[in-house]
Amino acid sequence: MSVMTWPDHLLTLAEFDQLPEDNSRRYELQEGVLQVTPKAAPFHQFVIARLTSELDRRLPAGWAAVPEAEVVMAEKWPPTLRIPDVIVVGLDRVQERPSKFHAQDVAIAVEVLSPGSRRMDNLVKRHEYADAGIPFYWILDIRSKLELTAHRLVDRAYKIEFEGTGTYLTDEPFDLKIELDRLGTRIVPPS
Repeated sequence: MSVMTWPDHLLTLAEFDQLPEDNSRRYELQEGVLQVTPKAAPFHQFVIARLTSELDRRLPAGWAAVPEAEVVMAEKWPPTLRIPDVIVVGLDRVQERPSKFHAQDVAIAVEVLSPGSRRMDNLVKRHEYADAGIPFYWILDIRSKLELTAHRLVDRAYKIEFEGTGTYLTDEPFDLKIELDRLGTRIVPPS
């Protein structure tokens, strides 16, 4: 097993791209500083997969839900690159097969809270995503009953549009109905 040498300086996006591939952790850049977090727990990953699938079923033509894709929030020095749990982007952009997306590509960014990410997702990323101009930011809390906080960008800050459990209905940026309780279970269609 090789040991990764930690950088002793702020990274550029090019240097970030040169890091060795490591699927055991998540690597992001916050103003050039390498941020490393553990791989998400199995239930967290399950909810991401279910939400991605549910969004793909319900999004209008021309849009797609993409799990755990790199998104450049700020390209200028020092750069910030995040990996939201799920993003909604134009299908044409996905079909271009970019190595990473840019914030202006993203209609909705979703973070599923983990025990070690609550502050980062509720405070830091909320401000970064707003500064980057992402129109909608959803935070899904999976501690007990799945609870969604849906934010909408208004004057470069997020305003809470919905906070709760059960069913989330919205008409912006698309007509969507998300049954939050279903995201934590596997519904098998009748044969």
